[in-house]
Amino acid sequence: MVPSMATAQLARVGAHPKSESSFYYFAYGSCMCPVDLKRSLGENTHDYILGPATLQGYRLGFHYYSAKRQCGALDILPAPGQAVQGVLYRLPCRLGPLLDQREGTHQGAYRHEHVAVHHRGKLYPAVRTYVVVHKTPQEVAPNDWYFSVVLRGAVTCNLPEQYCWQLFNYMRSLQAA
Repeated sequence: MVPSMATAQLARVGAHPKSESSFYYFAYGSCMCPVDLKRSLGENTHDYILGPATLQGYRLGFHYYSAKRQCGALDILPAPGQAVQGVLYRLPCRLGPLLDQREGTHQGAYRHEHVAVHHRGKLYPAVRTYVVVHKTPQEVAPNDWYFSVVLRGAVTCNLPEQYCWQLFNYMRSLQAA
């Protein structure tokens, strides 16, 4: 069996210099897609992917309206007994300000939160992620573009197939409502 391009790229984890300071980042929405993340950060992000990770005690929700994308965007909300799957990155610190800009921290859209995620049997205790500051009372459906980018990231980064289907069905149900 020939490994896929995504699998080969995932195998090159940690390609940035060891001397460069870095931080762990848990992506659960459009940033799971390394191609879309590259658009914002200005460089290939495949080398920074560690792989699928699990955030316990949270659930997904579309409680943010993105004026830029003109649709709902993902958020995480505390939910005992539930879990969110996503992608764990190890990003160079120099990309932090660009990531903040993408997430609109300076505009009060999202804010940093440090969470503990599990990746390959190891606990990463202080991982940066982003949560919506002012949540909408009702969920706002994603548009087709956002839907596609989120799902592409989940599949590209090898999230569990069952979770990808749950994500697909969740987003599709919001669009159908």
